[in-house]
Amino acid sequence: MMDFIVAVRDPQAWHQVNMAQNPKHYSSLRLGGPHFISRIQENWGAKIYFNTLIPTHEGMIKYGVISHSSLVADLLDWDTLYVAGRLHKPVLMLHKAEDEELHTALKLNLFFAVHTALLLLPELFSEEQLYMTLAGLSYAGDFRMYVGEDQNKVRNIVGAQIREFRALYTPILKELEEYVILDTLQGMGEQDTSPPARLYHLSMLPKRLQLMLIREWNKDGRSRDLEDVLRAAAHDTDVEDVIHRGIQDIVKISSLTQSIKGIMTAGATKSVRYSWSKVKKMWKSLQR
Repeated sequence: MMDFIVAVRDPQAWHQVNMAQNPKHYSSLRLGGPHFISRIQENWGAKIYFNTLIPTHEGMIKYGVISHSSLVADLLDWDTLYVAGRLHKPVLMLHKAEDEELHTALKLNLFFAVHTALLLLPELFSEEQLYMTLAGLSYAGDFRMYVGEDQNKVRNIVGAQIREFRALYTPILKELEEYVILDTLQGMGEQDTSPPARLYHLSMLPKRLQLMLIREWNKDGRSRDLEDVLRAAAHDTDVEDVIHRGIQDIVKISSLTQSIKGIMTAGATKSVRYSWSKVKKMWKSLQR
């Protein structure tokens, strides 16, 4: 099933038109009207509203609607990592408006992902390791990876799209050559793991992760500011564990609340069909 994400300026107006044109795409929640639908979208879960199991001439699709402001916030701050995480993987942009704010946010989201991945990786790593780490960020802490998802999902995503990952991240890595070198011919990478290099990566993390680092380092009751925390973290050999837990905390909450929301937005029948297809995929992956 193909996934689509639609970013709109005015969710209520968009749903009003779409509900008139495609009422069968919606569950019984449509009876509440477009204002009700847009409130569910904006206030519950990861601020995205999915219509799933939609038949088309190309097969089944699902599409999610997110407001422009919520999309930009997730890309820049990793509020939920729900859509930002999907955009760490290669995607096809069907339509991209002339929007400098969104263009900048999309690029920064990829930079955030690389800075985070490098903090999680050792000094020497394979190209596949890098892409697996990048692709896996948005699945860390996702309860669906334990119940209902293919256990080889991240490996399958990377294995089928090495060239696409390379095309997506090569421009980012070129701008970070002072800190990391990736030899795609050898399939190996090497990075500077000195405290100054780690401090640079830490200073470039999205806001949500930096706030989590501050909370972690101030658990002893002291009140260290961001600069002091990042300097201390750069010298801490266990900082990757703290970062990994921080990502898990973000994803755990958004994946759970969005899944609960998905039961309502899909309706009972579609929810059962969709969940059963996921369970079958997970079972198949366990048999390999």
